[in-house]
Amino acid sequence: METTLSPAARRWFAVNAILAWLGLAVSLTLTLANLYPSTVTVPSRYGADPTAGLGSRLADWFSYFTIWSNVVVAVVASVLAWGRARATTVLTAARLDSVLLITITGLVYAVVLAPISAQRGWENLSNSLLHQITPILTVALWLVVGPRGWVTGRTVLTALVIPLAWVSWMLLHGAAVGAYPYPFVDVVVLGYPRALGNIAGILVLGLALAAGFWGLERALARRVARSRRDGSI
Repeated sequence: METTLSPAARRWFAVNAILAWLGLAVSLTLTLANLYPSTVTVPSRYGADPTAGLGSRLADWFSYFTIWSNVVVAVVASVLAWGRARATTVLTAARLDSVLLITITGLVYAVVLAPISAQRGWENLSNSLLHQITPILTVALWLVVGPRGWVTGRTVLTALVIPLAWVSWMLLHGAAVGAYPYPFVDVVVLGYPRALGNIAGILVLGLALAAGFWGLERALARRVARSRRDGSI
């Protein structure tokens, strides 16, 4: 099934994509240039070694959940900005992931990370785009323009692939370098039982959010269908 979006919706998705790509570009540039301020004091946390080489910094950068969630948003929003999108299994799952993962990014940052983090200079821009502006805009667009009818039980299950892929990559990379992106997944400090328990808790939160988005999607789809039916009478 092919979905045709209105010109206004396409423009908003283009804005969504541009802001997500911009946040990623600024963050990647700071990583490549090794310009992120070194404020990490825990040896088992990314950024603790200011002398780390380019390859190490890039691998660390790509291991952040924030980066994965913003990449998914940027790619999906770019596809939707073209205006015509075929509702394939991959695209519908990626669309749900774009909303789901960026919501988790915004929530975890606001509740867990913001109170213990500090940014300077250009890091303020990338941080605001990645953790605040893009999450808010992405969820708002999903609520207002959809596309509707793309979330089903099968979509929820398929959408688990990307989060589980991130968990696997993050843990494998962490085991190889002895460092982790966030305090609540730091295996060196917490040990595997507590770290995996925290990850499981976030996955449960993700499933709860996905179920909530599914229910809300059905309600919004019924509202759209009713509006179209009433308008045609």
